[in-house]
Amino acid sequence: MRVITGSARGRKLVTREGEETRPTPERVKEALFNIIQFHVEGRRVLDAFAGSGQLGIEALSRGAAHADFLDQSRESVAVIQKNLEETGLSEQAEVYQTDALVFLMRKNAPYDLCFLDPPYRTGLLQKALPLCAECMNPGGIIICEHPTDEILPEQAGKFQKEREYRYGKILLTTYTCKEVNI
Repeated sequence: MRVITGSARGRKLVTREGEETRPTPERVKEALFNIIQFHVEGRRVLDAFAGSGQLGIEALSRGAAHADFLDQSRESVAVIQKNLEETGLSEQAEVYQTDALVFLMRKNAPYDLCFLDPPYRTGLLQKALPLCAECMNPGGIIICEHPTDEILPEQAGKFQKEREYRYGKILLTTYTCKEVNI
């Protein structure tokens, strides 16, 4: 796993051993950032269910102003912090060892980009999506990674399903505010 482009281009990222995390495949990550390429620079990013932090780190490497990383696991938080240090992006990030749903319920600072990639088939994505929509700037984008057989709602708060992109057994679904489209 590596950073694709930007200030940390080519830097290798570590991930947790075992089956507890499921890193986004390189080709899916590259496709995701091609989709949002003009919506990253200078933005505030939330990487919920961060795992290794690779999505938020990629956004920071591409010019995002700040990223918050959320993960419940102490081991994942340590991996994220190590990856941020190795890429030189620690100053632009905050890492929280917390339940993502609890964090989102607090309605923190508004975000411009949110990556939602919780463990598959747990119902967490359906619970996190409307909470995330409440924490977003109106021009923001929510990107959900989920299996193709998992159906997401057409709307979450003021955010509406914009598009789905299929990569094998993985779907990337984007949500934007009804008044503002990408």
